Amino acid sequence: MAPRVQPTVRQVRLGAELRKLREAAGLSSGDAAGLLGVSPAQMSQFEAGNAGITAERVRRLAAHFACTDVGLIGALAEMAEDRTPGWWSEYRGVLPPSFLDLAELEHHATFIQEIGTTHVTGPLQTEDYARAVFSYWGSELPPSELEPRVAHRMHRKEVLAKGGEAPYAAVLHESVLRTRVADRSVARAQLDEVLRQSERPGVTVRVIPFDVDGFAGASAALLYAGGRVTALDTVQKDTPSGSAFVDAAAQLQAMRTLFRRVESASLEPAQSRDFIHRLSKEL
Repeated sequence: MAPRVQPTVRQVRLGAELRKLREAAGLSSGDAAGLLGVSPAQMSQFEAGNAGITAERVRRLAAHFACTDVGLIGALAEMAEDRTPGWWSEYRGVLPPSFLDLAELEHHATFIQEIGTTHVTGPLQTEDYARAVFSYWGSELPPSELEPRVAHRMHRKEVLAKGGEAPYAAVLHESVLRTRVADRSVARAQLDEVLRQSERPGVTVRVIPFDVDGFAGASAALLYAGGRVTALDTVQKDTPSGSAFVDAAAQLQAMRTLFRRVESASLEPAQSRDFIHRLSKEL
């Protein structure tokens, strides 16, 4: 099988986790290749995410690596088996790979926690709000580039429909809710959309008011996606050069702590809805 031209973040993550297990077992890439009866080059492709690996091989490697974490092994085997194209596949070759990687991450997440300190979080955005944001940062984008971005963002709303199966929690700063990325009507419609989505089962929206004490997280925007096991959690952050996906254990722990701190500075969900209602009436 020819190597993948551009593996997804999920495929790269699977390979990286296999490499971690091998290194923890004190084995070389050549040793692991011998256990599977493949070449060292092919083993390197597995670990780089450049080649697919079967669930059966994942389990064989885990056994040879003396890994006893049944939950992790099962999750990795599931990642290896899952090759069904998701809805985001229709955007391949149309949008940058990071768009597809984010949609895939959200699709497989067991829960999602987001902090919005620059914009309303993606799944909560209206079409007009999203179009205004993309137009501002990509002022030269032709309709053929702009509209697929907007359509992709609207499709991401599917994560809000999962209910208790995959809870979604967003913490939004007051500045985000007050900022008019377009005009008054778009701003009011966006507030109404946040309220509407916050009433869905499994969706929680909290607001951090300007006058709260102890909040220093103005640059804390992030998306935390829960994996099938904690070791497979992932954080996505927007950077000037695009999306960055973080999965190092220490950084994940730091991001969990950050979310708890930001959440502790926010209003309760019912208070947050009342707060957003008041903002809407002011427009």
